[in-house]
Amino acid sequence: MKPDSRIYVAGHRGLVGSALMRVLTAKGHTNLITRTHAELDLTDQAAVEAFFAQERPEYVFLAAARVGGILANDTYPAEFIRDNLAIQTHVIHAAWRHGVERLLFLGSSCIYPKHCPQPMREEYLLTGPLEPTNRPYAIAKIAGIEMCWSYNRQYGSRFLAVMPTNLYGPGDNYHPENSHVIPALIRRFHEAKQNKAPSVTVWGTGAPRREFMYSEDMAEACVFLMNLPDEQFVPLLAQDRNSGLPPLVNIGVGEDMTIRELAERVRAVVGFEGEIVFDPSKPDGTPRKLLDVSRIQSLGWRAGVGLQDGLRQAYADFLSRRRLPQDVGQSSQRTR
Repeated sequence: MKPDSRIYVAGHRGLVGSALMRVLTAKGHTNLITRTHAELDLTDQAAVEAFFAQERPEYVFLAAARVGGILANDTYPAEFIRDNLAIQTHVIHAAWRHGVERLLFLGSSCIYPKHCPQPMREEYLLTGPLEPTNRPYAIAKIAGIEMCWSYNRQYGSRFLAVMPTNLYGPGDNYHPENSHVIPALIRRFHEAKQNKAPSVTVWGTGAPRREFMYSEDMAEACVFLMNLPDEQFVPLLAQDRNSGLPPLVNIGVGEDMTIRELAERVRAVVGFEGEIVFDPSKPDGTPRKLLDVSRIQSLGWRAGVGLQDGLRQAYADFLSRRRLPQDVGQSSQRTR
């Protein structure tokens, strides 16, 4: 991508999209195209088609999606599969129709089977049943991978799917019911510290293992992949029907920890001195989700932000954006 290349970041206000915007801007890209949801509804096929016809982006980062934790996925399964299928279908098809040079489709590590061998390699896709609580979202993302693969094989397009591990960082969602594990823990421990509460309740047993990556590391990886020379990028696209692997690259740090260990680290960063209580009557989700990141590491990229530094920066972001105390909810934490 050249400094003046026309780059469309779909979902530029979310955790992933905002990190991409910061990294692209820092690298000198001056022609970034964005639209808010109010300006462009990506579930509206005609609107997406008109946008691509007008703006003619050369590169697309497809970070727009409906996302949430266990409770949100379990409460709104229809919205999660409907909206995500619509968004990615319209954007990927329009990108092909209007000659986009490269597209990066962002998914999630929940695409892999619930009891997947660890660490999870790209070839483990579709080798077993999914985690039931987020199956609609996962199936939508799997469909997006298959759509990229199908367009690459049939039309020679250059569409790559990346599956980041659990993300956190600036611009995260701290909603008391719909957030992911780290932002929800930050909020819970912060409000407990403010209220001098004796304890914080966390959903599940604390035993599941998760991998966490700072959002700007993820963005750096995405830009790194989009800038690979053709001799490295094209083999990732699986344009040959018999190539085996789909056009899929895991993005992660290659290390994980238990939710209990994570909660203790977040508690320390926030400065809450009370007890952590686990509620085993609530779901744990997938027992373990650790990505095998050897594919991207073999290309020359590794994560650079450690968890402790990342948590400090995430908490600083929360403090800078939090609302009045009466707006703070009282929900327990969900893991995903």
